[in-house]
Amino acid sequence: MEKQMSVLKFCLAVIAAYLLGSISVAVLLTKKQYKQDVRGCGSGNAGATNVARVFGMKAGVITFIGDLLKTAAAVTVGGLLLGETGKCAAAAACLIGHCYPVFFGFRGGKGVTVSAAVALVLDVRFFLFLVAVFFLVFLAARTVSVSSVSCAIAYPVGMLLFGHTALAPMLLSAFVTVFVIFLHRANIKRILSGTEPKFKAKNDRAERR
Repeated sequence: MEKQMSVLKFCLAVIAAYLLGSISVAVLLTKKQYKQDVRGCGSGNAGATNVARVFGMKAGVITFIGDLLKTAAAVTVGGLLLGETGKCAAAAACLIGHCYPVFFGFRGGKGVTVSAAVALVLDVRFFLFLVAVFFLVFLAARTVSVSSVSCAIAYPVGMLLFGHTALAPMLLSAFVTVFVIFLHRANIKRILSGTEPKFKAKNDRAERR
């Protein structure tokens, strides 16, 4: 009976996290505020970076915060249901939902914000480590995709560095690394060919004029 309850809690954590992840803040915001679907603009990615690039930094920040909150909710539910294992399972499910949202035709983001939010919920030090990696690489390369892939590679390093060495967090970190790199495969090809564009947010002031 106890084993069955654990399986049930695991399934509930995963389903709830996937559905929360499927709430695409980028799509909801751009459709309501700008009457456009961000997936038809810029890179076509439903993430904070593309929102900032197309609609301005303010919109990008709102998207980032929304994605962070939905991830925190998903991981918290997972933790309440099944402790550390539930947190990690929910984190992975939320990431999948964000990238392949059931409510929006399975076309979402590339998981960078959600991965960062997971780190923040698990360990603030881990989050700050990833933020440092992101901005140091960005200062050198001026390319968000290079910074994002660098953070994905650094994910398991951060887990180890801050003592999250149990099986569940290590499996989660391996999943995040492989999944985020897979989703950036087109970017990686452009990086290697030297054609990946530098990041430039739309000017909010220009938009208001």
